[in-house]
Amino acid sequence: MGKHVQFLEWLGRKGGVTHTREAGLAGYASRTIAEAERRDLVRRIRRSWIVLPGTDAATLAAVSVGGRVTCVTAASALGMWVPHAAQGAVPHVAVPSTAGRIPREGIRLHWARGPAPIPAHAVREHPLNVLAHVATCLDRVDALAVWNSAARMPRLEPDVLRSVAWSDARARKLARAVSVLSDSGLETHAVEGLRALGLRVRQQVWVADQPVDVLVGDRLVVQLDGAHHLEQAQRRRDIRHDSRLRLMGYTVMRFDYQQVLFDWPFVESTITAAVAQRLHLVA
Repeated sequence: MGKHVQFLEWLGRKGGVTHTREAGLAGYASRTIAEAERRDLVRRIRRSWIVLPGTDAATLAAVSVGGRVTCVTAASALGMWVPHAAQGAVPHVAVPSTAGRIPREGIRLHWARGPAPIPAHAVREHPLNVLAHVATCLDRVDALAVWNSAARMPRLEPDVLRSVAWSDARARKLARAVSVLSDSGLETHAVEGLRALGLRVRQQVWVADQPVDVLVGDRLVVQLDGAHHLEQAQRRRDIRHDSRLRLMGYTVMRFDYQQVLFDWPFVESTITAAVAQRLHLVA
């Protein structure tokens, strides 16, 4: 096996991108990299970055400016919930505060440093730094939705996030508010919208042998239908549970992703009308 083939395998294990200094430390000489380049098996970005064909656009954008993938771009790649408008948007890239003459077309730059140290040649930000950039980039409710989804991941639990020395006031506020009760950003948006009305709202309260998404007062159940509710088996379970809740004296309202995120006035007016009829109280 040629040395350049070993290099390609090593590069693949690293996610398809490396700095030439890292390659050298791993035992791959410049002539090995040059051989892979000559065979069009890798690409060189700037002077010192080597990437495999098919490397994602966000990573290419980051290394092209000497930065790291961050904010909603990195959050999405990590499996966190991100707002619909941010999906497929321009890559978000963190760059050093001393960086200059960086082209900004087709890229969203973040200059602030996050709280977690990270290797000099990393191409993706530490998850805590990702959340720091989310805190300053998105509006509060969207940012909280991302943080809530992150808090369900290992090493990002609420107690961990609250213990971090966040330098930005917005991040500190999010750390105090973060919760694992929301199954998705959809639920975070609904809960924050209802609390803004001064309503008593509880999440994941067990009623009729399973949790409801949101309970307003004592008797108004608000169920939120994400993508998984399109499955027929899930839909049948929802209908069965709704029937039990109604027989027990609860009022049940269901809203979907589109309504909560893009037609909130309809959701708000429906629920406030129900509260005005005292449907959230025990008869």
